[in-house]
Amino acid sequence: MSEGYEYVPHRLLHQRVRDIASGTEGVLMAVINENVSDAAIERWMELAYIRGASGREFTTAVTNVEPAQDQLRIVGRRDRRNA
Repeated sequence: MSEGYEYVPHRLLHQRVRDIASGTEGVLMAVINENVSDAAIERWMELAYIRGASGREFTTAVTNVEPAQDQLRIVGRRDRRNA
């Protein structure tokens, strides 16, 4: 079993995000492609590391990450100015 991992770029890195699985919001600190298998066969998954308000980080599948509500308003204003 390989213990490797790889950092993955993400458009929401260092921005406020929401984990749709738990509803928790925080700052996306990293997205890492990790081997999550505990067996002989490797299973790789992109995990998002989110730092919550308490300062503790938690992980979720990167597909569960969306911009936080306050970030949606900021992005929407930027888009209108550029139109």
